Amino acid sequence: PDPMPLPRFGCGSMGGIQSLALPLGKGPHHVGCTDVMVGHTRQGLFLRLFYPCLPRAGAEQPLWIPRYEYCGGLADFANHSRLWCAPLLSVAIGSCRVPVSWSGPFKPCSSGYPLIIFSHGLGAFRTLYSSVCSELASWGFAVAALEHRDHSASVTYFCTAEAGREEWIPYRQVPQGQKEFYFRNKQVHQRVEECVRALRLFEDVGSGKSVPNILHQDFDLSVLKDSIDLSKVAVMGHSFGGVTAVLALVKEPSFRCAVALDAWMFPLENTLYPEVHKPVLFINTEKFQTPESIAKMKRLSSRNSQTKIITILGSVHQSHTDFTFLIGKLVSRIFGARGTLDPYKGLDITSRAALAFLQRHLNLEEEFDQWDSLLEGIGDSVVPEAPFCRSNL
Repeated sequence: PDPMPLPRFGCGSMGGIQSLALPLGKGPHHVGCTDVMVGHTRQGLFLRLFYPCLPRAGAEQPLWIPRYEYCGGLADFANHSRLWCAPLLSVAIGSCRVPVSWSGPFKPCSSGYPLIIFSHGLGAFRTLYSSVCSELASWGFAVAALEHRDHSASVTYFCTAEAGREEWIPYRQVPQGQKEFYFRNKQVHQRVEECVRALRLFEDVGSGKSVPNILHQDFDLSVLKDSIDLSKVAVMGHSFGGVTAVLALVKEPSFRCAVALDAWMFPLENTLYPEVHKPVLFINTEKFQTPESIAKMKRLSSRNSQTKIITILGSVHQSHTDFTFLIGKLVSRIFGARGTLDPYKGLDITSRAALAFLQRHLNLEEEFDQWDSLLEGIGDSVVPEAPFCRSNL
């Protein structure tokens, strides 16, 4: 495919132009990304890695929706017929690209980049948070965006040992007659296992083990060997991924803190709350949270003064995803993607609050503490805790 030099693409669609203008990272580093799949079974691992890279002229930019099958998965998740919805999505957003360098040359770092393991929300997949992942990478983080295989992704796949054969894992609704809590709780535990497995992958690479990436050979994981600081690892996620990040702190001592974007707290069992000893930054949107969910977050903040809860005004649940940058009636109708806040501003608040929090808890020597006031909910379009004046909360 042609390299796309500009970060703004008009994607033609029936009934008006859809355009996706994903922002370039504002940090000092150029950003590269590549896909990593390890193992030939569903017990392996699949992730998209965003990392600081060296600039390269004419670098190819990856497709935002990596393959047509994901359009079908999104249609299924949105409860629309694949027959009309998948081709429509493909026409509307199938040619959009992410303004990063595909498998661009990794920029070595002797002090090591801190690592963030990122967990997606229900019905999402590894590429739908490209804006926040590439923003963090531009400030000097390696960000591993997982694609979970617990049937919570709108669709995913693994490559079997038989050459060229793929096995697809569809999105699964809560089975009839089963209590949603038990179904989702089992998933959240599987998701955390995958987060821990991702960390082990980077530990293996760091110790010099050869880890074959079965997807493509144009990015050799061994280039990361001395450039990831495994003493500075955080876990982050949106919605179902937000609660995944919280549970990961309980299950894996190496995760030093968590950033939870509009966490869906429902699937976590109550007995685990006393075991969350590490700090969490909850960045909520204005329209999604319930009093029950906020009460669960407050159980954690009452135990740990370093745990912070802030709410971004004018934002909706999808504001943390790339969908918020899609301009066009079709997609907003299908996914309800936009709040009243300018999406670029929303991304700024989210990433700056996250950077200030990560500096504090990963002991980084950067200047991210300039945004510390956001952690107290002080700033334009942000408030501390939850806006309880809202009737729907």
